[in-house]
Amino acid sequence: NRKKRGHVSAGHGRVGKHRKHPSGRGNAGGQHHHRIMFDKFHPGYFGKVGMRYFHKTKNQYHRPTINLDKIWTLVPEEVRLENANKKPSEKVPVIDVNKAGYFKVLGKGKLPDQPVIIKAKFFSKLAVEKVKAVGGACVLTA
Repeated sequence: NRKKRGHVSAGHGRVGKHRKHPSGRGNAGGQHHHRIMFDKFHPGYFGKVGMRYFHKTKNQYHRPTINLDKIWTLVPEEVRLENANKKPSEKVPVIDVNKAGYFKVLGKGKLPDQPVIIKAKFFSKLAVEKVKAVGGACVLTA
């Protein structure tokens, strides 16, 4: 630093001296001489928790979700308007959420008051109730 030129110890004091790494590098001493700091500011940093899962394949837990309030965004707006006043006995639109990359349908939000058939691998209980309430159906796919 330009400003420290000519000043003997460059702002690091004469008595203590500026030594390289007097307390160890990085996180050294977390369980020893820095224990108080780790316990105070980072509780739970050391140790393990839970069970081990050997060869965990994440594929079987892959379950992207979509809420009912976003279901109609998967098909064009014209489709919804064309079928707006159809009865459940007539031909109603089918929304396949698997094709859009979603596996599970959740029940958040409101559905427009028109019947619809929704195909998915999983449904929450609330989603099934809401779809049936507007005269629609939930179809489970493999």
